Amino acid sequence: MLRIVLCFLTVSILISCARSVSRINPDQQIDLSGRWNDSDSRMVAQSKSLSKKPSIIVGLIRNKTSEHIDSDNYIKKFELAIYNSNSADLVESDGFRDKLRLERAEQQDFASNNTASKWGKEQGANLMLFGEMTSETDVYNKKRVVNYVTTLFLTDIETNKRVWYGQEEIKKFIKN
Repeated sequence: MLRIVLCFLTVSILISCARSVSRINPDQQIDLSGRWNDSDSRMVAQSKSLSKKPSIIVGLIRNKTSEHIDSDNYIKKFELAIYNSNSADLVESDGFRDKLRLERAEQQDFASNNTASKWGKEQGANLMLFGEMTSETDVYNKKRVVNYVTTLFLTDIETNKRVWYGQEEIKKFIKN
């Protein structure tokens, strides 16, 4: 009898400790830890709007928070928002431009004259998006408030004139 009870308890513990994984809509907002997440990146990127259709390159967006935030993913969300908005032309970042230029150079030697991409046809950006993320945290007992601030600005590449400046805040209240 003791063995049956121990077997039952062991099986019950194993079942209760089993991990459950389910698929959800990628656009669904879920805040588990209260830390910066994909929903926050998407909210900030989609909140920005422009009045004319410039050519933009997304530059550096610094993470000055105490959290690890994947800056490449964050920058890609801005590029996606700009591209999908149809309010600006998106120019490739320097890393991608270097790869495209290498391919174009190889085409000059290995592709036919009819199909080789030509030099000097790149679209230059007239604006560059820069920014930074900061956060302030207030903690008391088992409660925490984190205020994330993303500050962004567009700068005219030719004149170095700042043509747009914006901020977006997301505040999270976390109870443990």
